[in-house]
Amino acid sequence: MSDTRRRVKVYTLNEERQWEDRGTGHVCCSEADSLTVTGEADGSLLLESRISPDTAYQKQQDTLIVWSEAENCDLALSFQEKAGCDEIWEKICQVQGKDPSVEITQDPVDESEEERFEDTPESAQLLELPPCEPERLEELAELVTSVLPSPVRRERLALALLSSGYIRKLLQLFRASEEAGDRQGLQQLYQIVRGLLFLNKATLFEVMFSDDCIMDVVGCLEYEPALLQPKSHREFLTQTARFREVIPITDSELRQKIHQTYRVQYIQDIILPTQSVFEDNFLSTLSSFIFFNKVEIVSMLQEDEKFLTEVFAQLTDEATEDSKRRELVNFFKEFCAFSQTLQPQNRDAFFKTLANLGILPALEIVMGMEDVQVKAAATDIFSYLVEFSPSMVREFVMQEPQQADDDVLLINVVIKQMICDSDPELGGAVQLMGLLRTLIDPENMLAPASKAEKSEFLSFFYKYCMHVLTAPLLANTAEEDPDLSEGAARVNPVCPDNFQTAQLLALILELLTFCVEHHSYHIKSYIMTRDLLRRVLTLMNSRHSFLALCALRFMRRIIGLKDEYYNRYIVKGNLFEPVINALLDNGTRYNLLNSAIIELFEFIRVEDIKSLTAHIVDNFTTALESIEYVQTFKGLKQRYEQEKERQSRGFSRYRRDTRSFEEDEDTWLNEDEEEDEVPDTGLDKCKSDYGKFMESEKVKESQDKENQAKRKFSFCHSAGAANTANGSRPPPSTSSSRAAAPPSGQTARTGLVDYPDDEDEEDEEEDAGEEQAPHKRPRLGS
Repeated sequence: MSDTRRRVKVYTLNEERQWEDRGTGHVCCSEADSLTVTGEADGSLLLESRISPDTAYQKQQDTLIVWSEAENCDLALSFQEKAGCDEIWEKICQVQGKDPSVEITQDPVDESEEERFEDTPESAQLLELPPCEPERLEELAELVTSVLPSPVRRERLALALLSSGYIRKLLQLFRASEEAGDRQGLQQLYQIVRGLLFLNKATLFEVMFSDDCIMDVVGCLEYEPALLQPKSHREFLTQTARFREVIPITDSELRQKIHQTYRVQYIQDIILPTQSVFEDNFLSTLSSFIFFNKVEIVSMLQEDEKFLTEVFAQLTDEATEDSKRRELVNFFKEFCAFSQTLQPQNRDAFFKTLANLGILPALEIVMGMEDVQVKAAATDIFSYLVEFSPSMVREFVMQEPQQADDDVLLINVVIKQMICDSDPELGGAVQLMGLLRTLIDPENMLAPASKAEKSEFLSFFYKYCMHVLTAPLLANTAEEDPDLSEGAARVNPVCPDNFQTAQLLALILELLTFCVEHHSYHIKSYIMTRDLLRRVLTLMNSRHSFLALCALRFMRRIIGLKDEYYNRYIVKGNLFEPVINALLDNGTRYNLLNSAIIELFEFIRVEDIKSLTAHIVDNFTTALESIEYVQTFKGLKQRYEQEKERQSRGFSRYRRDTRSFEEDEDTWLNEDEEEDEVPDTGLDKCKSDYGKFMESEKVKESQDKENQAKRKFSFCHSAGAANTANGSRPPPSTSSSRAAAPPSGQTARTGLVDYPDDEDEEDEEEDAGEEQAPHKRPRLGS
């Protein structure tokens, strides 16, 4: 059995002045006067540090030894038992020739000044404490201030304060001064107590933060001389900030530790000035005190199985009142935040314990509540779980369809909360979108054992969840009315086109763009079988330029893959038309939209994507020939003509059996339709939920419409001038260069990629039903 006296945790201080746990092991002092810590899990060497005669070692809280080995390299050993700490401390003092009763072995600053101080016979008298009387407070305040620059003098003052019980005498004097209304004495006590905190001594903190002293310490810190009226810190801690026990805590030591930690954290964060004003190591011991307290609290709660079981039972009980459930959720949020102080293996055990107790099913319940605070706290807990183990969350989610409907799946609950975020800035939606992105990211499924997980989870996501994610996009991209005559005004198909809706659609498009980049098979099937790109490009008409750019970015990622299936889909659907229309509508304005569209066509030219080049030149040369400020479109035409010349010489490398290509494509898409078929009821239900949410926005929109004329978008240019008010994109204007597809009955020029089986292609389009015909834009004036 291992010696628990030598069991320690190793900590290092990072650049943010926070202690990081490096592992648990057993420490020993070798014959070479070196401290070595061997990991208890795998026997690895966690620490090897030679005890230098000149290094300053400090003993804190009876179980901590802290020291600095080099610049910006602070180390700490936290012992499980006081006896082990005392044993190693004696070894360190023995090597350095120091008395084990001291709390610090060396002076870490310039020795010349301290040597002069040591040689001064009057040095002992300089640190002699004056009597604890009201008339001597000014003298004591000056003494405390004078010792702060010197670590040795700080140490001697701390020893003097502890040996005589001086701190408790000071606090008794504070109570007497407050009763007598001695304002000057109270302000001097503020200076004294503040200085005692800056001594940075753990032994003083143990006295000052004890139950019988801490509120008096806070009281002293209320009387800052620069303030006309004292602060009310004690009133806040005792009346406003009330300790709520969601489940009664029977362990008195645990309850005392929670109270102490909260109050000390309040002193550090609220009462004392920010540490950046002082030296880097100033108040570092106070931060360590709080850190190790949190470690103890989490460990004690985690070991109490009855407590956690009861908390989960009440959290998932339908009879639990909403107010009680809110307190339980906030408790778990704080509990998870405290767990970040644990070392990795203990943090793993902590989250596994929560998972086994049912934290994820509980989150499904609370995230569906109407309480905004509960939803926010549940989202924070969910983020801790996703950050800890995306695989654990994915495993839970994939088990749900066997026991739940689509609308109550955890991921769908998260998506609906993202869609229905009432925050005008969509802060919660942005956070949830990031969590969804982590869950569907194949980069954290790269292990060989996770190959099955990747395939199964993505198939699950696209079958049960993708239709919920895209429901707002489909609901807000209405089809054009095919009955409208050519040149007639058309209503903007993006409805409603308000800022909050545009932000939401931009978030959804960002996630879909991520899917295009990382989910080659599943997203390709989803886009083609649902004609998703056509719906997305409808957003090019939005008056919000950032949303139009998101739609363009989605198409750019698709073209960037240089996948001939995608290219064929774009050509067949004439999907460049809304992009070229947006370019023409933008006119001569040199802005981000103009540059992004030009870059898209430049990429096609540079990468020599021949099928797209042929389609663009065949159908849009007339519309684009007036654009001469870049050579992109001339370059596309040159590539087209060069390849056409090669074809005439019999060297074409780009012809292929179209019938074979189309048969392969149709077979592949038909298989995907069977695999990914989603019941209409799920999509309709999601659209209905989204519709209910959007009803609440109608009042706001009706007010906006009174102040601003309803904006109309059209695929043909109106005769009016462009309206550029409020940074909005202007509506289309009449132009003979408007992009248009070849009308029915008229044959376009022979394409670069010649498809001899056009009759089969026409039959295929007829068999596809009436859905395709209305999507086709009527030819406008050429």
